[in-house]
Amino acid sequence: MVSRSYSNLLELASGGGGGGEPLPSLGRRRIPRVVTASGIVPDLDGSDDDTDAASAASDHSSHAPRERTIIVANQLPIRASRRTGGGGGGWEFSWDEDSLLLQLKDSLREHHGRADMEFVYVGGLRDDVPPADHDEVAHQLLEGFRCVPTFLPADLRSRFYHGFCKQQLWPLFHYMLPLSPELGGRFDRTLWQAYVSVNKIFADKILEVISPEEDYVWVHDYHLMILPTFLRKRFNRVKLGFFLHSPFPSSEIYKTLPVREELLRSLLNADLIGFHTFDYARHFLSCCGRMLGLKYESRRGYIALEYYGRTVTIKILPVGVHLEQLQSVLNLTETGVKVAELLKQFCDQNRLLLLGVDDMDIFKGISLKLLAFEQLLMQHPEWRGRVVLVQIANPARGRGKDVKEVQDESYAMVRRINDAFGQPGYQPVILIDRPLQFYERMAYYVVAECCLVTAVRDGMNLIPYEYIIARQGNEKIDRILGLSPSARKKSMLVLSEFIGCSPSLSGAIRVNPWNVDAVADAMDSALEMPEGEKVLRHEKHHKYVSTHDVGYWANSFLQDLERTCLDHSRRRCWGIGFGLRFRVVALDPNFKKLAVEHLVSAYRRTTTRIILLDYDGTLMPQTSFGKSPSSKTIDMLSSLCRDQNNMVFLVSAKKRSTLDEWFSPCENIGLAAEHGYFLRLKRDAEWETCVPVTDCSWKQIAEPVMKTYTETTDGSTIEDKETAIVWSYEDADPDFGSCQAKELHDHLESVLANEPVTVKAGLNHVEVKPQVSWFTAKLRCSH
Repeated sequence: MVSRSYSNLLELASGGGGGGEPLPSLGRRRIPRVVTASGIVPDLDGSDDDTDAASAASDHSSHAPRERTIIVANQLPIRASRRTGGGGGGWEFSWDEDSLLLQLKDSLREHHGRADMEFVYVGGLRDDVPPADHDEVAHQLLEGFRCVPTFLPADLRSRFYHGFCKQQLWPLFHYMLPLSPELGGRFDRTLWQAYVSVNKIFADKILEVISPEEDYVWVHDYHLMILPTFLRKRFNRVKLGFFLHSPFPSSEIYKTLPVREELLRSLLNADLIGFHTFDYARHFLSCCGRMLGLKYESRRGYIALEYYGRTVTIKILPVGVHLEQLQSVLNLTETGVKVAELLKQFCDQNRLLLLGVDDMDIFKGISLKLLAFEQLLMQHPEWRGRVVLVQIANPARGRGKDVKEVQDESYAMVRRINDAFGQPGYQPVILIDRPLQFYERMAYYVVAECCLVTAVRDGMNLIPYEYIIARQGNEKIDRILGLSPSARKKSMLVLSEFIGCSPSLSGAIRVNPWNVDAVADAMDSALEMPEGEKVLRHEKHHKYVSTHDVGYWANSFLQDLERTCLDHSRRRCWGIGFGLRFRVVALDPNFKKLAVEHLVSAYRRTTTRIILLDYDGTLMPQTSFGKSPSSKTIDMLSSLCRDQNNMVFLVSAKKRSTLDEWFSPCENIGLAAEHGYFLRLKRDAEWETCVPVTDCSWKQIAEPVMKTYTETTDGSTIEDKETAIVWSYEDADPDFGSCQAKELHDHLESVLANEPVTVKAGLNHVEVKPQVSWFTAKLRCSH
């Protein structure tokens, strides 16, 4: 039975199988790992500076290396096919022009000043490659396409992709809880094990080609969310970015996942984490705060998290389209022919075309769209016979009962609407469920009066962007449409509030797809809107889409990744933790690790010692309910006090009577109070109180204010510490508690402005204490 802790990742992933011998390092001489993997050898990493590592790294090349980015995704941007005929079989490969990963490389090289950047792809193939062909295929892809394939056994790939990714992560990230076996897959640890195994295989493939001191690694999407931990464990200073292309759910949804902390901590092993929208980033940050206790802050416009000394930056930018590809498709002869055919079918018949393009799955809202269109025809008889909804239904990426139900429901609704509102020569809904060529889809965009994207939950839907570019057209399309060169273009969008591109298209009519009446009204508004307003909305959208293409998105991400990784060489790194709880502790270069032997030697050399021991959080755990010290703690302190050279003080804000009771067995121990006085606990020696007990009349002002906030903040408490008073919200909702703490801090500063106290906000608490510090006092002792 597999251990639930999964502390030994190598054993967990042992059943995966990577396939083939290690690949060559893409023509570059490999650097010894002991040099490139900072932090693995403590003595090397513990030098005063990293000159040894730097000089060794520079030996491998006499000139600056070419900038290189390793792009990692579940699938390579490659199309594969078996050779047929008398050639003896074999494989043929070509670039997948529709792949975002290929488009970002082309756009970066052509328009964003990265023509010299080298790209290496690591990922899987859509087709099963027999083990006997692994070496040949790997060599062919490496030499011809700079791609490194990850070969997965069919059973492992099915459990990884169709199992954990599509049955558990994908539904949950789209807000679908597995409340019953019929509603999404229940958590299955064997599928989770397969997910970890596949991520380990991907990491092994990256290790074959990476130069960790030079290369940037960019990991894509939820299929590889724990890959950052594997890479960070091997190379503490790896330059690593991760971009999530799906939604990230709210903390209330996400925290139902049994492996929630493992995924969060793995993502935090990246240097830069990208999201399409602020909502997705906000949900991620909320999860980090509620489950890991992390706080984030804005630094000169960038959102950052501190994670064990490392700065993890959050990037918010939606992906764009590849403008050159769309323009080239618009210029195809086939596109022009199809546009002319559609004009004859619809426009020449005085029909207005509404267009939907969606995958046939439960989250795209096809049935809700059909209900809204039916409502439109019922409430607005003037559109009957004039408006046609063409719904292009792409094949679903998943499989199972849900997909079949969506298909059956959609077909039934189409039949019902056509039977109710159809006329001779007029069919209200045209459902196209066959695969369309891209040029055919672009032709539909050109002719459509309005594009409807009403998904109930979607990551980043590029259909609206494609529609806007198609409606802008070009000279060839304008001639087919009969438009003059000076004609201003127009377009209309009805968009769901729950898709990633909605915030960036402010001129669209935004709708709640669940509100069928509102969607029907939005369709009517789009059809009725004055031409001038349609033009203005289109121009605003086109300006954004044309300037924020896929290259702009990729270049911005890589620039932020480079900026985030600038201080890697200036940090000391130590890897700690086991399994998926592994993380890197990054410290300042001047940090010196405290050695026990040095401490003992210094202790023995001295003749007079003052020892200050903090109580809460040091001698006693901060989260401990029982605050009384153990007998072992008291014995340890008594032993420390027997040495006449030692002056031992306990730093605490506890009440005198309580501390006197707890530590009465200890000899010659004093209390160094946090707020202004020293207190002697035993009477056989004469310790003098140097700072008098402070006047605490101000508590009569502060305590009623704190009580007001305690009553309105569930989980908050007040603790009276004799010379201080503390309002704690450690057990309250983190977001609400933080908000209340800011208000309380301002409120107390206002009402206590004339009192000799300080109001201080700390981690999960607000404290009021006297202004004098005990560190300014002098201690006099007589023997």
